[in-house]
Amino acid sequence: MAIQSTSPTHSAQGADPSSALSAATKANQGLGQDAFMKLLVAQISHQDPLKPMDDTAFVSQLAQFSALEQSMGTNKRLDFLATQNQGIANTDVASLVGKSVTVKGSSLTLDGGGFSQPVHFTLGDNADKCTVSIKDASGKTVRTMQVGAHQAGLVNVAWDGRDQNGMSQPAGTYTVSVDARNAAGAPVDASQETTGILKSVNYANGYAKLVLDNGVEAPASDLISVNAAK
Repeated sequence: MAIQSTSPTHSAQGADPSSALSAATKANQGLGQDAFMKLLVAQISHQDPLKPMDDTAFVSQLAQFSALEQSMGTNKRLDFLATQNQGIANTDVASLVGKSVTVKGSSLTLDGGGFSQPVHFTLGDNADKCTVSIKDASGKTVRTMQVGAHQAGLVNVAWDGRDQNGMSQPAGTYTVSVDARNAAGAPVDASQETTGILKSVNYANGYAKLVLDNGVEAPASDLISVNAAK
């Protein structure tokens, strides 16, 4: 903010200089410490010597400066704490690499070792009929399972790794879809979950992204559970 004045008379006839600092502060909430001090010094330098600044106004503006300085210090400390806490959280997430985890998603990995694969989904309401369809990488449906009625909440079922004819399926990534219906045949909301081995944690986007061995990528906030080793 430039204050033009060539003489005390000009200052006395122009806008009241004692209001310059307060007006600038209200107009720009991002007014920095240095800018605040420059305005304060300019205001004192250009005041009318025959009508100096009121003591109360001067003290009030010094108090504003002190409050601004304290606020800036507090913000710096809060930023430091936030960075420190984020670092701790990132370290905790990275320690899960190599473990089996469950996140929100619709994929599962068949390892070909004869283990039943868990299928998880959460119902938003009671359902009289739930159908789980499993598709291979080409999009072909290899298995359709009728898993009956379930109450609202988390539902856990298992796929034995076989198709509709009882043939074992090759290892790979499969996609699961859930169709839940109530007694009237209306659809019931079903949020799906996927389980896999956490391969890595990516921080490129500014937050922790989990990368599973089944190709699923999910933010750390979508982590549901860390599973016991088989």
